[in-house]
Amino acid sequence: MTITLGTLADAEAVATLHTESWRTAYADIMPADYLNGPLYEERLALWQHRLTTPTPGAALFVATDAATLTGFVYLTPQSDGRILLDNLHVRPTLKRSGTGTRLLAHAQTWVSTEHPGRTLYLEVLEANTPAIAFYERHGGKRTDRRPAHFPQGFTLTELEYTWLPT
Repeated sequence: MTITLGTLADAEAVATLHTESWRTAYADIMPADYLNGPLYEERLALWQHRLTTPTPGAALFVATDAATLTGFVYLTPQSDGRILLDNLHVRPTLKRSGTGTRLLAHAQTWVSTEHPGRTLYLEVLEANTPAIAFYERHGGKRTDRRPAHFPQGFTLTELEYTWLPT
């Protein structure tokens, strides 16, 4: 497996994996009509925007194996000085293969190198217990619990997990 900086050429593959990941992980969490609707088109527009109009200091890293996308992680600086790990997705058939662990470690190394002294954090849906277990196994500390309001008209509870600077 190789981890490289993502580019606009990766947008379609990332959007496809992002959609597949959400439809699998959130099947019993998010409304079915949303997950089964134009989710791919929404994710594609998001990734095309992020990669054509990048946020200063943000980065997308893609994991590939034999030219196939196996996972990705996206990090972006926030106005409070912290770095948001906004997406960490692994191909559902490759969960527990080490891909997520390697992507998280890569993200942590990147933050300590590119944004030294900054805290890394993420938001995860409270009902996504496999992801929570993964973050806790990898040293994430729960630092907040709050409602997450989705523009599609539903609200779910999210948890915040934090890794302090090393």
